[in-house]
Amino acid sequence: MSGRTEGGAVERQPSRLAFLATALVLLPTPAFAHASDRGHVLLLPTGYYIAGGALAVAVSFLVLALFPPAAHERVWRRRLSLFAFGDGPRTMVSLLSFAGFTLLVVAGLLGSRDPLSNPLPLVIWTLLWAGFTLLQGVLGDLWSWLNPWYGPCRVVGRLVAKGGSETQPPHLPAWLGFWPAFVLFFAFAWFELIDPAPDDPSRLAYAAGAYWLVSFIAILLVGYSDWNRRGEFLTIFFSMVARFAPLQREEGRLSLCWPGAKLLAAEPLPLSGIAFLLLALSSVSFDGLSKTFFWLGLFGLNPLEFPGRTALIGIGSFGLVLTFFLLVAVFALAVLLGQRLAGDAQPFEKAAGLLVWSIVPIALAYHIAHYLTALLVDGQYALVVLSDPFALGWNLFGTADMEVEAGVVAGAESAWWLWNCQAGVIIVGHVLAVLVAHGLAWRMHPQASRAALSQLPLTLLMIAYTIFGLWLLATPTAG
Repeated sequence: MSGRTEGGAVERQPSRLAFLATALVLLPTPAFAHASDRGHVLLLPTGYYIAGGALAVAVSFLVLALFPPAAHERVWRRRLSLFAFGDGPRTMVSLLSFAGFTLLVVAGLLGSRDPLSNPLPLVIWTLLWAGFTLLQGVLGDLWSWLNPWYGPCRVVGRLVAKGGSETQPPHLPAWLGFWPAFVLFFAFAWFELIDPAPDDPSRLAYAAGAYWLVSFIAILLVGYSDWNRRGEFLTIFFSMVARFAPLQREEGRLSLCWPGAKLLAAEPLPLSGIAFLLLALSSVSFDGLSKTFFWLGLFGLNPLEFPGRTALIGIGSFGLVLTFFLLVAVFALAVLLGQRLAGDAQPFEKAAGLLVWSIVPIALAYHIAHYLTALLVDGQYALVVLSDPFALGWNLFGTADMEVEAGVVAGAESAWWLWNCQAGVIIVGHVLAVLVAHGLAWRMHPQASRAALSQLPLTLLMIAYTIFGLWLLATPTAG
């Protein structure tokens, strides 16, 4: 199909745009489907995959239980030094990122109303949330350079310093922990998964612009470092994901390490940090669950007559909260049982705050598997739209007339390789989570037998989550 859509000239009329934007906000009707909705049902021998995935996680635990902790630690500590580079261009890169963000917001307000013909939804949901998360998990902390607040804050800081009125901003109270970021992350998840029209360009433009402004004001009030460490949810989420990456930068030098090695050196998270990380996993899990025939059937809804997102706001909000609390409960139970089995006298908060880092590989794996289809298809639309962001007939990068190959995720052959990729990512993510969890357990229990016993309940939880994830990929969905 062609990357351009017809009727662009009509959509660019200001009066028509204002009328449609008003109608979207006021009318309680389903608007746009979320970008990650699956377009086909996978009829594959999933029983073999589920059994194999569960077995792979279980065998990983058994092998590590017999593996000497000292040898395991030596392997994790290996580094291959690459090259050094400084932070000189960071401010300029951030300013360019902010300029690009501003243009995207303007395009959301003035450009095409079609989410597949406007760059804002495609960049936010596909390139940033789906694609950039993958880059963070592979290449490390790229977000610290692209952060659209860093450059503007540096400019404002220099102007204030020249005016001679520079003052040290107050810090966020310690008792707040990561709760500001948790609240903002939950609002983001609700908007993405529950809001009737998260893909509507004008609606998304107002939301994104307001969030940037609120965060910028918060930075001016409490300081860039403090807000980005505990308040700005994107920075916190991306920094957590970047800890998994095999690329590490220390003191200006880039080095190569094992995937997940940086997680072993992490400090225990407080309860608010635990909640934040578990929300990252539970939200993407609920996104997959909410469209299944099983979930809709629980509320007496016919999956073949999907009522639309507007009719499911209450059910979706309840499910998003329920999924989070269920994951918190089973994770806390696994940690408590592990402490009992190992005879651990350490505080629960310390053990849970350390072991929760093993969730990062799982959260990253679910994120990649869940958004892979959207990334492959909507990523092509993004390339088309970025050449003509305002639907004015431009062709800035020579991709405006590119043919979008939706067949990459359709058909029996595509379904086979797509499902195998998704299943493989989930299984590998859980296996790596077991490796990381054992490394963290050995930090608390120098004795190998105690470390293995402490990880038994958590490993059972990971096996159950592997089965759940593979079932989500294979079960029929609606909408």
